[in-house]
Amino acid sequence: MLEISRHLAIPDSEIEITYVRSQGAGGQNVNKVASAAHLRFDIRASSLPEPIKERLLGLKDKRISKEGVLVIKAQAHRTQEKNRDDALRRLWQLVRGVTVVRKKRVATKPTFASKQRRVEGKVRRGRVKALRGRVVD
Repeated sequence: MLEISRHLAIPDSEIEITYVRSQGAGGQNVNKVASAAHLRFDIRASSLPEPIKERLLGLKDKRISKEGVLVIKAQAHRTQEKNRDDALRRLWQLVRGVTVVRKKRVATKPTFASKQRRVEGKVRRGRVKALRGRVVD
């Protein structure tokens, strides 16, 4: 069970993890041991609440296929356990990120006094620059 928050968790039965050989350099060990973890999570078929599913599917993330399957490949570590934990942590971060609903920004206008202070500063700066001109006799 992957616990996202106190009220939200993903059952292990919805997360499919397979192990494959890692890519890249690593000597003989990399050719023998399947240490990279492939995590597959079907968002549409999951038990997550509908609003969270919609937000996940709405993400512009290349790891989410058109069918709504999230695929995470973890191969940074040398052991299956660490790669598995890394993949689960990345899934947790992704789901946790969409559970937090950000407040809508309320557009505000600058006050009259702040506009005046801005113009006053610009005028003062202009006078300083005007005094830098060439001295004529």
